[in-house]
Amino acid sequence: MTDSTPLEILYEDEYLVAVHKPAGLLVHPSWIAPARTPNLVALLRERYPGEKVHTVHRLDRATSGVILFAREKTVGQHLQQQFMDRKVKKTYLCVVRGWTDEADVIDYALKPIHDKREDPRANPDKDPQDAVSAYRRIATVSLPIPVGRYPEARYSLVEVKPTTGRKHQIRRHMKHILHPIVGDTKHGEGRHNRLFREQLDSHRLLLMATEIEFEHPVSGQMLRIEAGVGEDIECLFARLGWQEGYPVAHRVETRPAG
Repeated sequence: MTDSTPLEILYEDEYLVAVHKPAGLLVHPSWIAPARTPNLVALLRERYPGEKVHTVHRLDRATSGVILFAREKTVGQHLQQQFMDRKVKKTYLCVVRGWTDEADVIDYALKPIHDKREDPRANPDKDPQDAVSAYRRIATVSLPIPVGRYPEARYSLVEVKPTTGRKHQIRRHMKHILHPIVGDTKHGEGRHNRLFREQLDSHRLLLMATEIEFEHPVSGQMLRIEAGVGEDIECLFARLGWQEGYPVAHRVETRPAG
């Protein structure tokens, strides 16, 4: 994505904006990328000249999907408090190695991940923090391609609803249950990542933030924003024989709170 690429806006009003972040785009400037690498914060500030757009939450660079920003500081603080109080409902889709159980809850504490360059004073020996992710299997596929000692390669399409927001939580939780996400170069499995690159022309982390639901900080209404998975993922899923169970279009719904 370049500076001239238009933002894909899912929802906006005078207080906040929701964007469909493509995989590979940074949310904000980072030392991990060269200076002037495009990022969402910079692109939004170009869209709203004179405003200071506030980051509310984060998505990994490799993850695509819906992400919120506040256009006023107090709105951002209100939204961040909702995240802290675990009142924001988030939904993700991912493709993982193997066939998972039909549904389960992963309740597995995770040790905090600190960036030594950005936070050199952070204590590396902090105790693990509670982390909970509920998932359900949507679809499976078996490919007639040998991987290691197995004569075929099996994969699952999984919907995940985390109730906590630890760094890399879904990626680490799926690895913990021995079903790592395809395309994950840090927590995944190289042979399966390579299969998707070479056999299916898929070169990204297959983790998508598809839905977010929260209380609008000003109107008080519940706002649910759904993001389609994108044309590239739709094409990949079609090749895998998955024709349903995932959003293909953006949608916004409002309802009274309570």
